[in-house]
Amino acid sequence: MSILNLILAALAPVVAIIVYIYAKDKHEKEPRRLMFYTFLFGAFLSIFITTVLYVIFDYILPINKDTVLQQFIKAFFIVGLTEEFSKYIIVRYYSQRRSEFNEPFDGIVYAVMVSMGFAATENILYVLEGGYEVALLRAFTAIPAHATFAVIMGFFMGRAKFSKNRIKWNLIGLLGAIIFHGAYDFFLFIHFIPGIWIGAFASLILGLFLSLKAIKIHQEGSFFKNT
Repeated sequence: MSILNLILAALAPVVAIIVYIYAKDKHEKEPRRLMFYTFLFGAFLSIFITTVLYVIFDYILPINKDTVLQQFIKAFFIVGLTEEFSKYIIVRYYSQRRSEFNEPFDGIVYAVMVSMGFAATENILYVLEGGYEVALLRAFTAIPAHATFAVIMGFFMGRAKFSKNRIKWNLIGLLGAIIFHGAYDFFLFIHFIPGIWIGAFASLILGLFLSLKAIKIHQEGSFFKNT
C-alpha cells in the first residue's frame, strides 16, 4: 500500500464533508481563499495548540488507570476541552472578526473548516499507522463526529456574531462541542465495560440529527435568503 493512497483515503471523508457544507451555504457563499486559510489553521495551529495543552494536562492531571472516573475526566476535561478549545479560538479570533462572516450560517462554515483541518491531520496520522481498515472505520465515525461537534459550535458562534450577548453564545457553542465530543470519546474510552461503545454511536447519531437541524435553521434565517 502506498503512502499517497493512504493519505488520499484519509482525506476523502474530510473533503466530502467540506463539499457538503459548502453546498449547504446556499444564499451567500464564503470566499474559498478564506475557507482554505481557516482549514490550514485547523490543520496546523489547532493541532499545535492541542499538543501543547495535552503536555500540560499530562503533567498536572495524569490519567494512568482504567477507571470510569478517570476516563470521564480524560474524555471531557482533557480531550474534549483541549481539542474543541483549540478550534474555538481560531473561529473566535480569526474567522468571526472577518467582514466576510456576515450571516449566522458562516459560523457553521468556518467552524467546520477548522474542524476538518484538525481532522485531516489527525486522520492522516491514524491511517498511516493503521491502514485502509482504519481509514474506512474513521470515515464513518470519527470524521463525521468532528463535523457534528463543529456544526454545534458554529451554530451558536454564528448566532453570537449578531447578538448583544456575544460572549454567552460563543461559550455555549464551545460548551456544546465539548459535551458532544466528551460523550462520544467517553463511551469509547470505557471499553472495559462490554457493549458500552454503543453509547458513542448513539451520541454520534444525536449529534448528526442536531447538526442537520442547526444547518436548516441558519439556512432559513439567512440575511441573504430573499436577495
